[in-house]
Amino acid sequence: MENLPRITCEAMRRPSAWVKRFAPLFDPREEVLDLAAGEGRHTAWLLLTGHRVLAVDRDVSVLEPLVGTENFTLECRDLEGEPWPYAPERFGAIVVTNYLHRPLFPHFWESLRPGGHFVTETFTRANKELWGRPSRPSHFLEEGELLRLAPEGARIIAFESGETERGLAVERIVWQKPGPCMRLVEPLAAP
Repeated sequence: MENLPRITCEAMRRPSAWVKRFAPLFDPREEVLDLAAGEGRHTAWLLLTGHRVLAVDRDVSVLEPLVGTENFTLECRDLEGEPWPYAPERFGAIVVTNYLHRPLFPHFWESLRPGGHFVTETFTRANKELWGRPSRPSHFLEEGELLRLAPEGARIIAFESGETERGLAVERIVWQKPGPCMRLVEPLAAP
């Protein structure tokens, strides 16, 4: 991408291995929602790999230099304090990392197109016990909770719960909304 601004933030150079592993499953013709985009590590990586991205966060100041980049849209929103603004079946994929707001999960399902993928990873109670954060129970998962939050009918592609290479305790899940044209099975390793 010729007009992508130079990435200067270290975080933008290190997308989650979980996201990188499963992003090749995303339909490149579909828009990806990067919710709670933060410093843009997934937004930038998805743009560099040819995806159209809508990045959303309460503080978008770090991502503002990307405004004007082809296939990039930036929205400053507090989705915990306002109604869900996105149409049903708008996104081909939704990425949410290091963020948890349980009331949004039904909206994720509704806003995914048939065949679309939802990829998330965030902290568990064990992380609070190890590192003292997140401190509020509303911001960390209980054991196996992502499996319980998956919508009925979702096709679970992958799930992990444990300690990352950086010593953080997380749960991760990838699920797909059934659609008319889907692979019978997904590859266990990224294509």
